[in-house]
Amino acid sequence: MTIRLFAGLAACAAALGLAGAGQAAPGVYVSIVQETTINVPAETAWAKVKGYCDIGAWLKAPCEITSGKDGELGALRKIAGRVEEVIVAVTPMSYTYADINPAILYHGTVEIRPVDKKTSKLVYSLFFDEASIPAEQRAANKDRRQKMFAGIMATMKTIAETK
Repeated sequence: MTIRLFAGLAACAAALGLAGAGQAAPGVYVSIVQETTINVPAETAWAKVKGYCDIGAWLKAPCEITSGKDGELGALRKIAGRVEEVIVAVTPMSYTYADINPAILYHGTVEIRPVDKKTSKLVYSLFFDEASIPAEQRAANKDRRQKMFAGIMATMKTIAETK
């Protein structure tokens, strides 16, 4: 499994000219991109891991679709009775979701990429604003998220490769 971490501060906002007088403090944006090779074709892998509420089983927490249809743009899921996320983008072998809490800027993308006729790559990307997390807790928070999603990916890989 390959893990890449990227972190950025207000430089992104400043570069875009978004920081200025009278505006809210810029965020502290972090991306965690993890990927692993799956030893089955992309279509086979996606068919086994594409369920929007499958994450409930992977996290060992209840998940329900509360609005819309599983896998479609606008579908809303509730995980563990408290985390609500909506699908904001869909491709033939990916979906991107966002937390609907306006106080949290959090997005995730689950994607299967073809490598060749027999293998594919699972890519899980997370993007979030950690400005609300005390600075001394940010490294531990990022590490916790990275480990949690690495575990989810290991489960997804096992499911995708099971015959």
